[in-house]
Parts: sequence; structure tokens; C-alpha cells
Amino acid sequence: MEFDIVIIGGGLVGASLASALKNSGLRLALVEGQPLPRIDSGWDSRIYAFTPGNVGFLGECGAWQRLDMSRVQQVEEMRVFGDTGSRLNFSAYEIGAPELAFIMESRLLQHALWDSLQGQDNLTLLQPAQCAEISLQEDHALLKLKDGREIRSRLIVGADGRDSWTRHQAVMPEVPTPYHQHGVVANFSIGKAHRGIAYQWFKPESILALLPLPGKRISIVWSVSPERSAELLALTHEDFCAQVSAASDHTLGELQVITPPAAFPLRVLNLAHLTRPRLVLVGDAAHNVHPLSGQGVNLGLRDVRELVKVLSQRGALDCGHPSLLRRYEKARQGDIMSMQLTTDALKNLFVNDNPLLRTLRNAGLTATNKFVPLKKMLARHALN
Repeated sequence: MEFDIVIIGGGLVGASLASALKNSGLRLALVEGQPLPRIDSGWDSRIYAFTPGNVGFLGECGAWQRLDMSRVQQVEEMRVFGDTGSRLNFSAYEIGAPELAFIMESRLLQHALWDSLQGQDNLTLLQPAQCAEISLQEDHALLKLKDGREIRSRLIVGADGRDSWTRHQAVMPEVPTPYHQHGVVANFSIGKAHRGIAYQWFKPESILALLPLPGKRISIVWSVSPERSAELLALTHEDFCAQVSAASDHTLGELQVITPPAAFPLRVLNLAHLTRPRLVLVGDAAHNVHPLSGQGVNLGLRDVRELVKVLSQRGALDCGHPSLLRRYEKARQGDIMSMQLTTDALKNLFVNDNPLLRTLRNAGLTATNKFVPLKKMLARHALN
């Protein structure tokens, strides 16, 4: 089999890339080893916040309009709290925007993206298919599958997540740096209406984010130590609700668990290069960030948007030409580094019981909240 581009990984990032290239004239293959997650009436504990810019892109891919909008929640305001009474508020109204973000379940968007791929003329779907080996040459790449098939391509795109097989095969030696924290996630029904407001509490021992879901529901991401994570997961649902309610100052009233809590280790991955000859990485395969900003998936979709832009401007060059890959890497490094530095600095500043840092961080929150032009600039930047 021979293609212009082979995309390894059919998650949100890989599937959106395949869809975005539907009118490119390029021959595509999408390799995914897992079946699609089953859709049922329950709520997915894997929740993402999407920026308006990326929602527009997903609309261009033909996925957003396929969603059941009763499962999508707009965020109109965000309230951030320090640990000594300081706070910072962001409002869509203040910057003249209809919303700050959209909250969406992962598996529903995954199905919408795959629905948009069905019948795409320039795309061959290989699912389930397990990769075995990659060979990178000067003018092509060769991907071998475990069933013996071989695929020749001008470019391989690794979109296979944080434990990327593609990254390992490409011998990119950097390893993730653990944060020595776990992200505890769960969904709840709530006693008080959230009114489209997202909340975040920074405390010396943890960072708790509450994301609004449709109706009287929320999702949480609670960054805590591994020991604290184990304690939380061992609690009864009633006691777990009591812990979350206390940590969020009982802001949304009585909580009841909808999806049981789960946890995953947090880490940062910063690669010196996003490309190798005839190969490029996107999404979590290319970078990991702390979830306190909710920007991991948004970074990945911005990778895709930039790669599509570079490929659309390739002229007579083939799609895996080194100059195109260098252009993509240069364009993405600033955004990725900025997000990693920001989230890393915030995590280290707030998850810290140093008295001087406590004074500085809370003074900084209060000062930013009062300096409206800076606050507006930060909010507008987050819309992309």
C-alpha cells in the first residue's frame, strides 16, 4: 500500500487531522489499534474544555455539527481562588465574547469525528490494526503492521497519545518528567445551578477545577499527591463527595457521584524536536502539560491546524519534505513552550507552602484581577 500521509492514532487529534485534509488531494491512511468507545446514555469521565477557535476548526472538519448539543456546555465565566482569600475572575461578557470555552465528553466527539470520516474519498481506514515497525528513509517512510502488511508513505504523523509508540520508534530520547501528582477525575450532580461558571482552587497541597456540564452537573480534575489520590479513590461515594464539597467551599451545594473517580499520573514532556525525517508528532505524542489550564487537547488541535496550513502551502514540494517539517516545528514550538512554562510555573508557585511564595502568589492574583486590560488580554489569548 502506498500513501502520501499515514496517521498513526485515531483519537481526537489524529481523526481531526484526517478530516481536515479531506480536500487536500493527498492520499491518506489512518491506523488505529483500538475499537471506538461504546456510546451509551451515561456520562464519560473524560471531559475536555475546547477553545472557541478549536470549536470553529472542529466545525470545519464536519464533527461539531454532528454532536448532540444537549451534551455540550458553554463556559461564560471562570473564577479562580488562591489560598488566602485572593481571587481572579474571567468573564466572556467583559471581553465581548459569547463564551470562554465549551465543555464536551471525549467519546461523543470521538464518534462525531469518525462519523465525518466515513466515505471520505481520499482516506483509507485501517482499524483495528497494530503497528510493528517504522523505517525512515530520505524520500519515504515504511510502516510495517503486525499482520504483515507494509505501507509506504511520504510522511508519517504520530498522533498516538502520551505513551506514543511512534515517538519511541523515532528514537526521540527525551522522557516525561513526573509531577509527583495524580489527576483525580469524576462527574457529579449538584444541588445548585452552576450558571455556566468554571471554578478553580489553588491550595498548597492541591489544585481543584470544577467544569460545568449540561444541567445541574459538573466534572472535576483534582491534582493531588499520589498518596492523597489513593485515599480519595478508596473512599465511599458519600465520603468522596464530602471531600470534594469541602475543598470547593460548598460552592455548588450537595454533590452526588455520576461517574466513579479515576486517577492518572501527571507529567510534563518537552521534546527538543517534533520531527524526524519523514515523520512528525502532534498532540500528546509531541507534548504533555499539567491539566490545570485545561489546554492539553487544545494544544494538540492547534498542532493539527498548523500542520494542515503548512501542507496546504507546500506548492510543488512533497508533503514530507524537510523544509515543510521544519516550518511546522518552528511555528509550534513557541505556543507549546509558552503553555508548558506557564502551567509549570503556576503548579510550582501554588503547590508550595513557602510563606513568601504564598504572599506573592495571592498578591499576584489580586493585582491581575484589578488590572482589567491584562485580564482581558489573558482571556482573549485563551480563546484561540
